[in-house]
Order: sequence, then C-alpha cells, then structure tokens
Amino acid sequence: MKVDRRTLLVGSGALALTTGLPGVARAAQSEIVVDTPMAAPRWAVLQRHLIAMQGDAARAFHDRYFNARHEIEAFLRWGANDGPDDAIEAINDWPYLYLIGADAGLLDLARAVQEAHFLQYSAARTRDVPMGRNGMYVREFPPQMDWQHISEGLTTFNQLGLCTPKDAKLIERTRRFADFYTGRDPIARNYDTKLKLIRSMFNGSIGPLMRPATMLDWAGDPFDTKPFEMVHGESSYADTLEHYREYTETVGDNPLNLHSTALGFNAWMLTGEARFRDWMLEYVEAWMSRAKANGGILPSNIGPDGRIGGGAGGRWYGGAYGWGFSPVSPVTGKREDRNRIPRAIMGFMNAYLATGDDRYLQVWRDQNARINAASKKIDGVDSAPTMFGKQGWYSFKPGPYRYNTGEIWYLSMRESDRAAMAATPWTDFLDGKSPDWAEQALMDDMDRVRTQMVRVREDKTTAQTRLADNPIERNPVSVTALLHQTMGAIHVARPPWSKNSPNQGGTLLFARLRHFDADARRPGLPDDVALLVEKLSRNSTTLSLVNINPAQTRRLIVRGGGYGEHRIEAVRLGDRRILVGNRDVAIRLEPGSGARITLEMQCFSLQPSLAWPDGMS
Repeated sequence: MKVDRRTLLVGSGALALTTGLPGVARAAQSEIVVDTPMAAPRWAVLQRHLIAMQGDAARAFHDRYFNARHEIEAFLRWGANDGPDDAIEAINDWPYLYLIGADAGLLDLARAVQEAHFLQYSAARTRDVPMGRNGMYVREFPPQMDWQHISEGLTTFNQLGLCTPKDAKLIERTRRFADFYTGRDPIARNYDTKLKLIRSMFNGSIGPLMRPATMLDWAGDPFDTKPFEMVHGESSYADTLEHYREYTETVGDNPLNLHSTALGFNAWMLTGEARFRDWMLEYVEAWMSRAKANGGILPSNIGPDGRIGGGAGGRWYGGAYGWGFSPVSPVTGKREDRNRIPRAIMGFMNAYLATGDDRYLQVWRDQNARINAASKKIDGVDSAPTMFGKQGWYSFKPGPYRYNTGEIWYLSMRESDRAAMAATPWTDFLDGKSPDWAEQALMDDMDRVRTQMVRVREDKTTAQTRLADNPIERNPVSVTALLHQTMGAIHVARPPWSKNSPNQGGTLLFARLRHFDADARRPGLPDDVALLVEKLSRNSTTLSLVNINPAQTRRLIVRGGGYGEHRIEAVRLGDRRILVGNRDVAIRLEPGSGARITLEMQCFSLQPSLAWPDGMS
C-alpha cells in the first residue's frame, strides 16, 4: 500500500506529500494507491452481481409496464389510492441504483420515464374532481394534494440532482416547484410569508384548497372497480369513497407539509440561490416554535390565522393524518390509527443536513420524551401511547415510544440516541455482532429480484385492467442493503428500523459516503469495485473496498456525505495516516487489490454541494 506521488486527481497543482511526521503523509490532492492483493470476498462478488441483476430486471420491468414512449400503461386516475404519484413510484430507487454503480442506461431510462410521466399526467383530466379538470398535473406538478402523496410522487425527481446536477431542465423545474412554496409564485399562494405557514393540507401548483376536502377530492372520479386489482382492500368505488369520509379537516397547515422542504433543499443545491435554504430553515423553525408552544408536541393542525388547532376546532391534535386521526375503515368496519406526524421528521432532517444544528433533532427527542412520560402498564407491560384524542393519550403499544429514534441516532451518532432505538440486523453488523449480515442481505435481495420477476411474468393485467399502483409491488429494484453497504446510508423510504419509523418517499439522500468513477466521469462505484462500510461513529468510517477485476485498474473518488457535507480529515491505511482535509479522496485500486481503511471525518462540517469533484465536470 502506498501513496502515489505522481498522480494528481483532485484540485489543481501538486502538493508535497511528506509532512515530516513519522507515518503521516498528505494526500488532499493526490491518489491513494491500493496495491495489496486481495482475493475477492464473497460479499463483494454478491454485491456486484446484485447491482447488475437489478439493472437487467429493471429494464425487463420497464418493457412490461411502460410503452415505447416510456408512459405507464395503466388506467389513469386521480386519487390518493392510485393517482399520479403511484405511476412514477413504479420506478422508485432506480436513480439510487445508478448512484451505487449500475449501468448508465438505467439512469437514462429513469429520466425518460420521469419526462414521459410529466407529459402523460399533464394531459390526463378528471371529470368530477374539480382540481384535476385542467390536468392531473398543472405546470408539471400536482395542482392540489396532500404532501404524503406529493412527496411519494417526487421520489425519483428528488434523486436526479445527485445524478445530473447541471441538467438545465431539472434546474428550471426544481426552482419552479420550490417557488410554489416560498411565496414567490403569483398563482400558487400556498405560503403565508408573515405567519410562516402553508395555508392548507391540500396544496400544489394552483395554490391551497381553502375549503374542507371532500371524499371525491381524495378518491377521484367514480369508476368500475371490477376489472382491477384493488391493492388497498376496497372492493368497490363506494368503498374507496367511504375510505375518505373522515378526511375533511384539511384547511390550515399540517406537519406533512414539511416535506416540501426537500424541494427547497434541492433548489438551493441546483441553483446556488441561498434564498431557498433560508425559506426551508424559516419554515422548519416555525414548526419548532409551534412544538414549543404546544408543550413539546408537534401539533397536527395550524389554522390559516396561525393559531394552533385553528383549522380543527381548536384541537391541536386534529386534522387529517393528525394525532387524533383514527377513521373507520370501510373494509373492516373498525377504526384504524392513521397518525402520519412521525413522517414530518423529514423536514427537520433536511434542516439538519443543511446546518448540522442539533436543535432540529432535539425537537423530536423532546417529543418522544413527552410521549414516553405518558406510558402506563397494560396487562403488566409498560406501554407507550401513539395517538391523542379528546380523552387524552390512547392506542398504547408495548414498550417505549421509539418512532424516528433510528433517524435521530443516524444523524447524531450519540450513544444516548443509539440506546433509545431498537437494534436492527444492520446496526448489529456495525456493532460487530452480526458478521454474516452483509452476505445474507445481498442474497435475500437476489431472491427478491427473482420473485419479483416471476410476478411480472405471471401478471395477466393489461393497460385496460391495470391501475397505476399495481406495478409498484412488482418493482424488482431494492436498494436498502446496497445503500447501507456501499454508502453507509439510510434508506428513509424503507428504514431498517421500519417498525419505529413509517416509510416515506421523496426524501433526500442521508449518507456517510458517496462515490464517483474517476475514469468514466460519472457517479457510482467503478465497474468491478465493491465497498462495504463496516463501522460508523461520529468521527470515523471504517470500510473495506476491493477491485475484483484481476486485469484492470479502477480509480474512484470517495466523497464524505451524500452532498459532500462531511470533511474527510485523514485516511488510516495499515500503519499509515494520510492527511486529506477535503470532502473528497481519490483512490486507485490496482488489479485484484483491496484494503480495509478508516476515514477520520468531521461530519456535517461543510456546506452541502452537488458539484462533482474537480476535474470530472
């Protein structure tokens, strides 16, 4: 193992590599060469095979459910059950698979589907639902819908900046979409700049819906359900409509609107305009103030006048998807808890990503503490509440309230936060307690690809008998394990601690590392390179990497953080400590070589950026 004194990759101009200190070299602008032979570990072979396998499966999936113009072939509808967001969710995580190291053709396919999706749903119209009569998309965006579903529909879109940060059309769209929420757009007056609130839970490109939403607004136009696979359990349109009978309290701000901050973050990254960051932080800070004013609990409704509970009869816990939202299911006839407030942590995570300010996490620690303080014994078991209504806390579950504790720990890396969350197979692996996890997780995902493709081949539906949400369940791409392993990242859409955190689409990338292929000049691990993050701490990342190609050299750049927010201070390789002092470090892997290295890091110490490493643009 040696530091190459000749190859300059990051930045410009040569730097002296010798510091004068024993065992210390400087490599901030030079390649680190790994030339120690390493037999390809089984996890590495499985990892590369899974990446290729999923890429091939995604193409076959596309050819089954999308036409030559890349439009989904389905019965197009408006609605929260099977609306526009579901159509584009069929390709969830394809850009992430590309960022991990899949073939560039997969990104081309994802971008083509996204482009066709905008056109297809801009042309589609509702008959009865008023906000969709001029297009299920207006200005390429939902005209009015709630942010659980808007965010899900932005899952692919929000990942594209990481792949193509100089795409002029992407930049223009992101700026336009974000300004629907900053108060600048003259039509979409969603944001009250004085009260710092979004005026309605139903909002979008035509502005806020300032009346209670109806069952029709949520469910979409009437249709005959008989030819279709109804994946949400309803057996008729009447059931679909009835599902939304109690979804009427939508006027005023709702914590789910915090998902709009992902647009603000991406607009800041893509345009460089700090006003988007400032708006994002302003809106999150407003919700922090509301939680403080509400005794440490994030209220689930803010009236258009700024009063807590003002859009829900004065009830801080009111509103659709709120703390007290337990509507009757038409399928079971029973009340079901549908509190979506835990999903609002996404906005606070975005603010933390931008600043590294722990105050944004403390709000959620304090809220969890308040909820746990209301615990009581039920049948001799300590149980914590998950809901709040006019009779107080209810819907107690065994054990402590642990929602979002995994996300809090991942960002803070505090021991106290780790103690608050439940262990998972991944965290056990990071703790050295589950050494077989990496290989088993990859094999499980390979089995899933095979199962999904059998389901695709056996699917007898046609464009006339298929709803937009039917293909989602057959998507063969699954990147959670690959994100954990190659980036030390969490997959917020499918967190490993999912029992204590709801799945949510449209999130940003929260990663300890990301990678670039220095020769192909693209994001992702180079061909034949596998990487396994083995340990995470607040100030270090330990990983193994290997070039399984016995004949070709591979060159990569490892970046600290999904957006370069972590500074890599030094690399420990064997008995050497190589100073870096940059967000990027360049590594050359000789044929059949590998190493275990530790990166000393200062996490969340740099301003995030989508700019590629020097020399790659």
